Amino acid sequence: MTATLTGDTADERNPFVYVVAALAALNGLLFGFDTGVISGAMLYVRETFELTTILGYSMNPSYVEGIIVSGAMIGAIIGAALGGRLADRLGRRRLILVGAVVFFVGSLIMAIAPTVEVLILGRIVDGIGVGFASVVGPLYISEISPPKIRGSLVSLNQLTITSGILIAYLVNYAFAAGGEWRWMLGLGMVPAAVLFAGMLFMPESPRWLYEQGRESDAREVLSRTRTESQVGAELREIKETIRTESGTLRDLFQPWVRPMLVVGVGLAVFQQVTGINTVMYYAPTILESTGFEDTASILATVGIGAVNVVMTVVAVLLIDRTGRRPLLLTGLAGMTGMLAVLGAAFYLPGLSGVIGWVATGSLMLYVGFFAIGLGPVFWLMIAEIYPMEVRGTAMGVVTVVNWAGNLVVSLTFLRLVDVFGQSGTFWLYGALSLLALVFCYRLVPETKGRSLEEIEADLRETAFGSEAERTDVVQTDD
Repeated sequence: MTATLTGDTADERNPFVYVVAALAALNGLLFGFDTGVISGAMLYVRETFELTTILGYSMNPSYVEGIIVSGAMIGAIIGAALGGRLADRLGRRRLILVGAVVFFVGSLIMAIAPTVEVLILGRIVDGIGVGFASVVGPLYISEISPPKIRGSLVSLNQLTITSGILIAYLVNYAFAAGGEWRWMLGLGMVPAAVLFAGMLFMPESPRWLYEQGRESDAREVLSRTRTESQVGAELREIKETIRTESGTLRDLFQPWVRPMLVVGVGLAVFQQVTGINTVMYYAPTILESTGFEDTASILATVGIGAVNVVMTVVAVLLIDRTGRRPLLLTGLAGMTGMLAVLGAAFYLPGLSGVIGWVATGSLMLYVGFFAIGLGPVFWLMIAEIYPMEVRGTAMGVVTVVNWAGNLVVSLTFLRLVDVFGQSGTFWLYGALSLLALVFCYRLVPETKGRSLEEIEADLRETAFGSEAERTDVVQTDD
């Protein structure tokens, strides 16, 4: 049905492919910096503002803190909801540029915020930029990458997310002594400016260009990232795919697309409800509760961030060799085990003298297992498994679900700790990790080494083949 892109080593050594992917992956750096920087800043925001009222309404301080932290999630939901459709209408490259500007403005607002309300506004604006980035970054890279190295290149986005988190932790530590949270938050303007400047010189996605009727432009971009023989084969696949698609939101619920919509939504939910962002947003708060001082708890999070980056590098190196499923299942099994240990560390009174070190070690290993599995595989899979005509829209829908889960977790973590204690909360996340393991084992497909069009063709063949079989059975029975 489709031509197979066998590929040769020429396209894999093409430095232009890596330059484009690396610049686009800076979208992940914005995402990661925003995620990590608030964890340290909140320790000192409490000292600047009275976290007891918002817009004149009295509130519990933990609720106000949760709203500040989750403001970015609210913005990200908005950005992701708009980002999918905008990516299809404006193009991938233009949306990256818009997202960089929005993130820059949000960081500036937070840096100069005179009140809690303005700080929350800045977090929301910042989050809109992150929402755009989380949709369009993996989408753009997946569409410009050769199939054989697509997994590694798309996973660069996850690597920059973890690098952004680590950079944010280092920034937090650098300004911790003076409690200068405005500098912590304001420095997000730097990666936003770098992303904007770099993307001015990058090409548009060839798939999007072809969809807009700009075949010559699409061929030109492909010629810079593929061998000559591959350009013609890939254009034929893209043309055939466009001819068989209508490209409406309703198509996400077509029988042949629906199974992958379930996979994408399931991965989006499980990536959040297994608790990863409680660590990223509240790691200093968690460690502070074990007896660490403010500066020491921030320094310990630097170690957690370093593990995150190192294990993401491991994932990038392995994901096109071992495949998506082995990394995903291994990571979830490890996360389940580490959450059980972390809950025990807070539960057993005999460990009270060393709880800080046990908690730190468990958090590091938990983050490491996330970084080789659910972290990068989720963003890669949702960039691979949807048909081209609705890929941006589908990624927007799934990313909205992901950010909604992020919002729920960030708002409920401190409340869950109040109700169930730290041990009960981490055991709850562990049970959800086990459920995610079962879900992925049963439903998530392997996509290693296949073109986006081949993946789509297999989905169509499986769905329509199953329908034909059912029709044959009915006719035989009759």
